[in-house]
Amino acid sequence: MAKQGSTGNVIAALCNIFIPGLGHLVQGRLLAAFFFFISTAVGYAMYFLIFPAIIAVIIHLISIISAARYKPPQ
Repeated sequence: MAKQGSTGNVIAALCNIFIPGLGHLVQGRLLAAFFFFISTAVGYAMYFLIFPAIIAVIIHLISIISAARYKPPQ
């Protein structure tokens, strides 16, 4: 990834739309990918409780934004 807003970040954000954490995995951030995938999957799996589903949607959006705004350390 060259810089924030690069093509790689856009691709990572698009990957996160379909599978939370996949974009972070594409960027090479394994811990973030694991966190976003597990937390979103658990929240969506508990959709019948309403509150975890709302939190899962928020975490999913944060995952997408995080992948799009990622700027690698210099």
